[in-house]
Amino acid sequence: MTTAQKMRTFTGPAWLSHGFRPFFLLAALWAVVAMVLWIAVLSGAVALPLQFDPISWHAHEFLFGYLGAVIGGFVLTAIPNWTGRLPVLGWPLLGLVVLWSLGRVAMLLSALLPWQAVALADLSLAAALVVFMSREVLSGRNWRNLPVVVLIGIYGVANGIFHVEAARLGTASEGMGMRLGLAIALILIALIGGRIIPSFSRNWLAAKGAHRLPVPFGGADGGAMALTVAALAAFVAVPDTKATAWLLAAAGLAHLWRQSRWCGWQVRAEPLLWALHVAYAMLSLGFLAEATAEAGFIASAAARHVWLAGAIGLMTLAVMSRASLGHTGRALHAGPVTVTLYLSLVGSVVARVAAGLASSPMLFLHISAALWILAFGGFALAYAPVLLRPRLAPRRPSRQKAA
Repeated sequence: MTTAQKMRTFTGPAWLSHGFRPFFLLAALWAVVAMVLWIAVLSGAVALPLQFDPISWHAHEFLFGYLGAVIGGFVLTAIPNWTGRLPVLGWPLLGLVVLWSLGRVAMLLSALLPWQAVALADLSLAAALVVFMSREVLSGRNWRNLPVVVLIGIYGVANGIFHVEAARLGTASEGMGMRLGLAIALILIALIGGRIIPSFSRNWLAAKGAHRLPVPFGGADGGAMALTVAALAAFVAVPDTKATAWLLAAAGLAHLWRQSRWCGWQVRAEPLLWALHVAYAMLSLGFLAEATAEAGFIASAAARHVWLAGAIGLMTLAVMSRASLGHTGRALHAGPVTVTLYLSLVGSVVARVAAGLASSPMLFLHISAALWILAFGGFALAYAPVLLRPRLAPRRPSRQKAA
């Protein structure tokens, strides 16, 4: 049975027919819930039974909670397309959703549980995904995407390091586990985004009859990726050094140059495309901002959010909206609601960076949080019908009457 045949013969609920459906919706909902809880904890309105300090919990639940769900939805959707093998759907997919949910509950009740049990629950989804991906890539001999499997495996290791550091040191928000997890997320954006953004842009521009098209992945892109890995390795291993700052700055400039060849200005009429370009620009600017923070010119938290909320937040929001539309038979075009979501998230990043630069940051922090909630809450409301209902039937061409 082929992938398409298995999809057509599936008789279960639509939201369990493809990996992106439950995971993208849950990711958006958790982005909102976690932010609301974070605000409530900071204001003293709620006291959660956490064994983590609030900042570590907040950082973890974005980088490993929210992003873990997005990665789950992405790989469960992409791997069958890459390998031609059968997708995970129905009860097995529900099992993976339960694993992710158990991780979120364990993190919320972490003070009531042994830290090893919390870590086991939280790491279970990443372990299951690595096993699934390894089997599919090896069986399908899809060697080109083996690095993605390795990277997600390291991402799971980073989460494990986070738990160990939190248990032994009492805090992990600035530890090696957090930096390694962030580095892997950025490498995935550079690797996968560096392939899909010029490809999607090229297809759209070619359909419009454009003469100038994006440059496909080549040797120069490989050099930029090597520099990226070196810079992020230094960021993980030896932060707060001048050598690391220079490497980060060089990587940021390399990505700006790389993106300059993708004809971003020419796709400004299609929000599904320009959002991807803006998100990738946030990746480049994040390298430069982090380099500036390493040199002591701006606050580290402000610089870090260019990567976290900007590159990761906007890239995942753009990918989730595009994949949700495309894989459910809808037109690949972002309407006013989706554009509002993108602009809200960009505004959230700007406000968060401004908070790091202002002498009185609270107003900017509140604006940033409100815009974040609007972006992801809006996605959950607008895209829930798309993700929960069956795929649209293909339109049949209308028959014109003979003259």
